[in-house]
Amino acid sequence: MNAAQAFKTKPEKRIELIVARIRKDKTQIQAAKEIAVSVNYLRKLELGIESPGRDTMFCIARYYGVSERILFPDLFL
Repeated sequence: MNAAQAFKTKPEKRIELIVARIRKDKTQIQAAKEIAVSVNYLRKLELGIESPGRDTMFCIARYYGVSERILFPDLFL
């Protein structure tokens, strides 16, 4: 293992974002359509691979009725 590999970390899933979608009884396809984002983008948000812009983050928080600090805790360190 070289130095670059040693510092590479795997993104953590945003569990509360996934739970909020499940509590709303929505699939990723349904939620993405209603939020007006692509399914791939929503999936990447849930997996922690992507981070939303400010407006998108607030839109998602409003859609689920959950604080953005709870849905995206890694962005509020």
